[in-house]
Amino acid sequence: MKKLDVLIINPNARDEVYQELSSEIAAVEPPVWAALIANSLRQKGYSVALLDAEGEQLSTNLTALKLPDYDPRLVVIVVYGQHPSASTQTMYAAGKLCSRIKENYPEYTVLLLGGHMSALPERTLWEEKADFVCQGEGPYTISALLETNLKDQNEFTKVPGLWYRNEGKPVFSGPAPLIAQEKLAEELPGMAFDLLPMSTYRAHNWHCFGNIKERQPYASLYTSLGCPFKCSFCCINAPFGRPGIRYWEPEFIIKQFELLALNYNVKNIKIADEMFVLNEKHFLKLCKLLKERNFGFNIWAYSRIDSVKPRHLEALKAAGINWLAIGIESGSKYVRDGVSKGRFNQCDIRETVKEIKNAGINIVGNYIFGLPDDNYETMQETLNLAVELNCEMANFYSAMAYPGSALYQFALENNWELPATWLGYSQYSHETIPLRTNYLTAGEVLAFRDEAWNKYFTNPKYLGFIKNKFGLETYSHIVEMTKYKPRRLYAAKLLDKE
Repeated sequence: MKKLDVLIINPNARDEVYQELSSEIAAVEPPVWAALIANSLRQKGYSVALLDAEGEQLSTNLTALKLPDYDPRLVVIVVYGQHPSASTQTMYAAGKLCSRIKENYPEYTVLLLGGHMSALPERTLWEEKADFVCQGEGPYTISALLETNLKDQNEFTKVPGLWYRNEGKPVFSGPAPLIAQEKLAEELPGMAFDLLPMSTYRAHNWHCFGNIKERQPYASLYTSLGCPFKCSFCCINAPFGRPGIRYWEPEFIIKQFELLALNYNVKNIKIADEMFVLNEKHFLKLCKLLKERNFGFNIWAYSRIDSVKPRHLEALKAAGINWLAIGIESGSKYVRDGVSKGRFNQCDIRETVKEIKNAGINIVGNYIFGLPDDNYETMQETLNLAVELNCEMANFYSAMAYPGSALYQFALENNWELPATWLGYSQYSHETIPLRTNYLTAGEVLAFRDEAWNKYFTNPKYLGFIKNKFGLETYSHIVEMTKYKPRRLYAAKLLDKE
């Protein structure tokens, strides 16, 4: 029997990343990038298997022990996640898995791939026990590597985007080209849904407010890659090398939606694009196709507050887009200006939120505490704005200097403390340590964030709104959710130190 060419692994550390939230509250999301790469390689004639350790809730030990069952030429551990920050926090699980594979089965060749690797490729090669690190998107690198015998150093120079060791020293073959817009459907021909444990995925709890017990089945997909903006707190463009965005044709993407509806009976869907509501020619045409198919999807997608327009809302709602996640970030224009997010003013925020709600679309307001210019007063402005807007859901984040972001470079240049472990970049882990500000310690930021979260979700105004809109079951779910208090190692210690 022919040896398997590639085993792609999505590593698992849900319990450490989300603590108690991992069991019932947090979503279980399909590994979009891993599934895209799997299908890309399969279409090129390689034999591929995909092991989603997170979806199947496999420990590091059990994941490593499964390797002989597949016996692949190459093991690819994909460290991506569903949003930019998730790549670095996933590095904790990937590093553990690399070490365990090499302890148990040193004969297997391992490549690490993802946003974190692209941001810190040389460091990753120094620190981890992988044989190779991919800098860039991945498909061109993996397919070229598979054309070698995986042993000959002279052949590695011909593999674009590859970091490897030569006499113990890191060597880079040179950058891999980005997949061209016109070649997206050819090089990334959709996700390999058939290689995923589709029955295991679960939507975010808020995604199903009003039907809180119907969070499965669930899926997510991309309709575009990248982002044209340069927000200093974001690392989305690390694997792409530059800001920009490429689109699959709507006629291609609608076939992915049809596959999910007809083959997997999926209703809850996340459009994972960093900025879906941006290019009208793209998203409005896709909305039209979704409306025509009338699959009854419950979809959520991302938008900037200044990119969604009143003229878009009817088409979005008719397509089944019931939720928009809006990056409001800060209640202070001064703070937003400091992170390249200040083009919209307070009036725009309030009016846009009102228009979206009036169109029957729910809002996830995304807020960040602890941006460089934040102090207690500006963070309170952000909390006050969140309470005033009273969106159906609010995500409260602490600012993190994610590798690949401008904030990371800023923190290094200013000698600001960064997390000692990759798990420290997770918003919900025990050892989370956010970025300090010009005025506050990391511990003060984290303590404020956690208290702000509790104030928002226990606010009678919010709870009454939820009960009236979504019913008693959803109201009770939120009350139960507020009983989860994340254990924090650094908030208390750093506050005490000050």
